[in-house]
Amino acid sequence: MAVQEIAKGIYSVGARDWDIRDMHGYSTNRGTTYNAYLIIDKKITLLDTVKHYCMDQLLENIRQIIDPAKIDYIVANHVEMDHSGGLTQMMELCKPEKLICSPMGKKALLDHFHHEEWPYEVVKSGNQISLGKRTLQFLETRMLHWPDSMFSYLKEEGILFSNDAFAEHLCTSELYDDEIDLSLLMQECGKYYANILYPYSGLVKKVMETVDEMNLDIKMIAPDHGVIWRKHIDTIFEAYRQWSSGTASKKVLVIYETMWDSTRKMAFAVEKGLLENDVSVKMINLKTMHYSDVIAEVLDARAILLGSSTLNNGMLPAMNNFIYYMKGLKPFNKLAASFGSFGWSGEAVGLMNGILEGLKLELVDSGIKHKYVPTEEALEACTEMGRRVGAKVAGEFTV
Repeated sequence: MAVQEIAKGIYSVGARDWDIRDMHGYSTNRGTTYNAYLIIDKKITLLDTVKHYCMDQLLENIRQIIDPAKIDYIVANHVEMDHSGGLTQMMELCKPEKLICSPMGKKALLDHFHHEEWPYEVVKSGNQISLGKRTLQFLETRMLHWPDSMFSYLKEEGILFSNDAFAEHLCTSELYDDEIDLSLLMQECGKYYANILYPYSGLVKKVMETVDEMNLDIKMIAPDHGVIWRKHIDTIFEAYRQWSSGTASKKVLVIYETMWDSTRKMAFAVEKGLLENDVSVKMINLKTMHYSDVIAEVLDARAILLGSSTLNNGMLPAMNNFIYYMKGLKPFNKLAASFGSFGWSGEAVGLMNGILEGLKLELVDSGIKHKYVPTEEALEACTEMGRRVGAKVAGEFTV
């Protein structure tokens, strides 16, 4: 990543990772960046580092501005290793006066790196540190998305260094939100939220309320992945408010995996009933889409209908993987139902229902299962399920 000055004396010095395609199970088809920021002031300050194998990029970028040994403070907004993987090397090189972190950040740094001697400066929400002409103010953002996470706000320039919030896994030569297609950007932001922050939506909502109450004059949001926001700040803020509140669109997903095409036939019979109503329908065969992309579709869907054949007294493998992944992300404010074919025992529908009920989603049907190839009567039952779900969704959006 080329060094770029984002404000007078403030530089983006992080690294681009064009090649990465998996981030602990999340498909990163467009790569990612590990953003770090350097503030030149009386106390030269580095905010976050990068993944360990990108340290050469970080150090090369810093050296274009200053000798890294001159860094006085390092801020660890988040301890996860894509942001702190280079911290040990930076600590040895810089020997900074302060390593600034949240209370939980210190615990996490000790658990990761085991250096009791590091010069920890623990900050809490509302604390400020003067860098000289500039001041950093801190806001703890626990579970966005780790207990140690925090925001750092540079008051004089109005820059919010938000770490993993308002981020996206997107590697691009462009630095700012207004330099790339906004629809693509928001698609990646939604995928990021769905796969990273979804289970903490209640806390996200509270953080958004806190930021509003603080009445910060935010001119720029500088996250640790993806682009810097300078034009569409209101857009990403509103998206986070909507996502964290569970606001849904008039969209229904039919997500299925089939063995010998019988469950697929049931899925398209469900679609037939849905399409009799004024709703948007998306058919998703789990063999053709990565589960991290599917969960991004779940984020704003009002209803999710799951279909799986029964295999070895359980669900088919892709459905099994997806539904347990979805369970961990805790979607809410959804209608749901399940269906599927079977040969002997037919447990898949009951298993899917159990997980949907455990998530406290509203089941609109007890489930439809049929032995072997579905009859016309069975397909009509699936179509009727689609009609009922579609009518309920459409009715909710009637003005």
